[in-house]
Amino acid sequence: MPVQARYSARLGLVVLIGASMAALTGCGSLDGASSRIANIVKPYRVDVVQGNFVSREQVEALQPGMSRQQVREILGTPLVTSLFHADRWEYVFTLKRPGEEIQTRKLTVFFKGDALERSEGDEMPTETEFVATLGARDGAKGKVPALEATPEQLAKYPVKERPAPAAATPPTLPAATSYPPLEAPAR
Repeated sequence: MPVQARYSARLGLVVLIGASMAALTGCGSLDGASSRIANIVKPYRVDVVQGNFVSREQVEALQPGMSRQQVREILGTPLVTSLFHADRWEYVFTLKRPGEEIQTRKLTVFFKGDALERSEGDEMPTETEFVATLGARDGAKGKVPALEATPEQLAKYPVKERPAPAAATPPTLPAATSYPPLEAPAR
């Protein structure tokens, strides 16, 4: 019996070594295939957009003497406001796309008190030019979509007449209720 056990152990060792060699040989051929597949499949790289996009039309709408609120309604909330420079708002827009150069545009708005004094910064693109660059990849110009409806398109949707408002009735007030005190009485 001990002779047969040694024979089985040797046979098992030979089978184990053979299986190991076959696995290592298979890994070498799979390595080449997996690297070819890895070169075909590219991970998705997201566009990174930071800040407020300010168009040329928005900059042209700014007029000296406008209040801070009016400027905020046109340009949006500034990206940078400083405690030390309360008379200055910074609008910075950055667009980073994979494989392309980073687009950065800056606009600084200066105030005197609550009134707009002046604005200065980079040359801003129009909305149409900016939309065209969003669809374009690798420098190819994309087709600019229509940003406004034509009169013919608007005619498809007739304006519905609103009914005249009914005589306004004064709202009824809810019955007075009594609420418990907010603090416990002193003892």
